Amino acid sequence: MATLGVAEPCQLIPDVIPNMDYIPLLLVSAFFLWVWDAPRNNAKTRQMVCLIPALLSVQYLAWRLFSTVWPESEDSAWAQSWIWGVWGIEVLAFIEVTVFFLIMSRTNTRSEQADQQSMPSPLPEVDIFIPTYNEPLDVLEKTIVAAAAVDYPRKTVWVLDDGKREWLRTFCQETGVRYLTRTDNLHAKAGNMNNALNHAKGQFIAVFDADFVPSRNFIRRTLGFFSDPAIGIVQTPQHFYNKDPIQTNLGLMQIYPDEQRLFFDQMAASRDAWQAAFCCGSCSIMRRQAVDAIGGIPTESITEDLLTTLVMLRKGYQTIYLNERLSMGLAAESIEGFFVQRERWCRGAIQSLFLPAGPLGPGLTVIQKILFFPTSWLTQYAVRLMLIAIPLAYLLLGWLPFHFTDAADMVFYQLPVFLSFFLAMRWLVGGQFSPLVSGPAGLFASFRLGPTVVASLIKPFGQPFRVTPKGSDAVNGRQVDFFSLGMILMCMGLTLLGLLMNVVPELAVVPHDEFFPIAMFWSMLNIIVLGLAGLLCFEGPRLRKEERFLIGESAIAHDGETMLEVDIIDISVDGCKLALPKAAHATFKRGTSSLTVQSVGRIQIHPLRINNGYLAATFDYESKAQRNAMICKLFSGQYTTVAPATSSTRQLISSLWEKTFHG
Repeated sequence: MATLGVAEPCQLIPDVIPNMDYIPLLLVSAFFLWVWDAPRNNAKTRQMVCLIPALLSVQYLAWRLFSTVWPESEDSAWAQSWIWGVWGIEVLAFIEVTVFFLIMSRTNTRSEQADQQSMPSPLPEVDIFIPTYNEPLDVLEKTIVAAAAVDYPRKTVWVLDDGKREWLRTFCQETGVRYLTRTDNLHAKAGNMNNALNHAKGQFIAVFDADFVPSRNFIRRTLGFFSDPAIGIVQTPQHFYNKDPIQTNLGLMQIYPDEQRLFFDQMAASRDAWQAAFCCGSCSIMRRQAVDAIGGIPTESITEDLLTTLVMLRKGYQTIYLNERLSMGLAAESIEGFFVQRERWCRGAIQSLFLPAGPLGPGLTVIQKILFFPTSWLTQYAVRLMLIAIPLAYLLLGWLPFHFTDAADMVFYQLPVFLSFFLAMRWLVGGQFSPLVSGPAGLFASFRLGPTVVASLIKPFGQPFRVTPKGSDAVNGRQVDFFSLGMILMCMGLTLLGLLMNVVPELAVVPHDEFFPIAMFWSMLNIIVLGLAGLLCFEGPRLRKEERFLIGESAIAHDGETMLEVDIIDISVDGCKLALPKAAHATFKRGTSSLTVQSVGRIQIHPLRINNGYLAATFDYESKAQRNAMICKLFSGQYTTVAPATSSTRQLISSLWEKTFHG
């Protein structure tokens, strides 16, 4: 046959059958192409999508353990210890991933159930608690006014002031709500609410932090769930009307959703399907009987909300999650505020491990113990920092992260895991996940929160409760996180040094073997991630004191005897931007104009400037009631301050490029 120019069968096989090393990659790709357009609430599809990366992770870790970590004769003790350390961190990473996909393998929506629930008869009394310590009036005003306007007749609003401020007492009297303070500030927020329990008599307690503004229908959408006597708490998501530091500092306000959307829109609903939802402190409503049954709000942890859920579970009361926007609040407005908040959450979660009522204590199911264990807090920062350290240890010290077999093994075992993780995340949560943002953001947080994890494990108790600065008390101006920036620059410098040393033969630390190009590529990726993380260290500009809502409504503008129909482009409590008809561009004058806004009435406006057919103006309210009506309108839950985030890769890259090279 060879003499006739026809190949032998064995010679044909490589040209017809693809290399077996690529089979897992092809199978993963084929599976996700098959399920990509399937509905995300389909239970079986969701479980398969979550199972694929978990199974591939087990295969990968087994290969790593049995083929790449055992000592070789030329290994030094340090090099071998490093190999085992890298494998240990990988195990932690895959535990975190497995728990995440376990949570996400189910999901729950309760909006239809809320539609079907009828209000109890007779209507029970509801107390609304607003704990506060040092928040300024520009934050508290919106919350108090909106709470007083909640559409429910048998409610009492309590402002619980641990700041003991007379001006706040006066404001509460003028607004028609109850003001309460105490002689000491023992146990911070938990102690404040426990003190209020001695005065409030309602059968249910709604809780809003000082910076969260309830919508009018909050009680009517949540109260019906308590017809089930096993329900102790109904938690709703936290939505934000301002941009968080990740969005602001990377210039992604119109492209990428806020940093907490993944949890509140996706993970919390999935936890609810596992009966492992938990109270998040604000935007929740509790059964007073359940609170009394546990002896009041627990004070042993600085995250009293999580501990309240765990103690109630042991008394037979469940926390459920209604995934509807029924309030709007302030995200951390500065880098410092971001870390104050995250350090408190981190320390509180770790504190729970040392408490009898925590996830390791008796009285919980196995799945509840797993899902309430603070796996993510304990692992994520070590994993992020290890991703930076691995190529550094190789290029500077010659330490391999594992005994390299060959590139084909990495294609067969490693790449399918990463591909399946990325595709599963995109399928499950869509645009709320992008490595271009989550990678740099996670690394940025690691330099400050990694030490917090270690300190909390060594000494979990003793740190005071710190309130996140918000509103006019937040850090103003272009601040810089010099500590994180210094760590990032040091890592970038060492990575560049390792690259330069090993391209010069006389200085090279490692041979140019099969792992060398992988280390080079890995290092270049790290430099990009570190660079983006470095941008987060610089406080982005906040151009307005008040956030503008995009309402897209028409209104009637008056200028003397002239009446014009205009479009409201955006609006805040303090002012607005209007689109004017062409003929009206030059007619508006300072002090003579007004605007009739739906649900608010006619407001005097002060035109500031007209540019390209748009009028910018500030408001001059004729009464406090009119200003309150504007607050209730804007924070009703119908409007948003940003257009829906797209999170397309092309737009993310374009925005990050613009931010990096054009400031």
